[in-house]
Amino acid sequence: MLLTDTHTHLYYETDTEKQALLIRRCFDAGVSRLFLPNVDLASIPQIDELVNRYPDNCFAMTGLHPCDVKEDYELVLDAICENMIDRQIYAIGEIGIDLHWDKTTLEFQRIAFKEQIKWAKDLELPIVIHCREAFDEVFEVLEEERNPLLRGIFHCFTGNSEQAKQVIDLGFYLGIGGVVTYKNSGLDVVLKDIPLDKLVLETDSPYLAPVPFRGKTNESSYLIYIAEKVAEIYGVNVEEVARVTTVNSKVIFNI
Repeated sequence: MLLTDTHTHLYYETDTEKQALLIRRCFDAGVSRLFLPNVDLASIPQIDELVNRYPDNCFAMTGLHPCDVKEDYELVLDAICENMIDRQIYAIGEIGIDLHWDKTTLEFQRIAFKEQIKWAKDLELPIVIHCREAFDEVFEVLEEERNPLLRGIFHCFTGNSEQAKQVIDLGFYLGIGGVVTYKNSGLDVVLKDIPLDKLVLETDSPYLAPVPFRGKTNESSYLIYIAEKVAEIYGVNVEEVARVTTVNSKVIFNI
């Protein structure tokens, strides 16, 4: 069984011995494809170090997280863009709009989001979208930028059925993480209207640990619990969930 974690901040663990243990637990759980979203300029070397250590298992994205979009965002974007030279990048992400923490930066976030979408189109790469309390704003940008080349993942999808269908209509996949295992999340109801072949799995580790680890530090090896819950929702075995979602990840990231 081959599982793919399409969104993990595994590089946040900077102790190489602890990092190696996390990777070993991934492999033991069947999780051997790990996609690393970037959040800011400082995290680029951390991602590259992990990719260099595990080139067959870890794959880099690059981008500026909306919560890190500040007044100097243009300079930061320029630096991130320059860092793409001579690096193998599989997606632009995580990018998007977050109105949970700071609504005052919305216009900066919109501009940064659109600029990074342009990178993705120019490079024919997928985007990985962070959307928190901002579905309307994100959908507005995506409609403005709609293009056959524009594709990717709505990371940590927690919306309703209508929003899920709109995501798919825009040519995106739903990133399903630990929230699906939470008793009152409502995602089980939403997913019953969505084909399995429109999903990918993710942990967003070290955040959003699934049941039975809710409230604790998450790790990519816990992806198996997410896969088991998705299998329960769709009435299939976990091997089928692993197969379909890994195929989907290969379509998205072209690896």
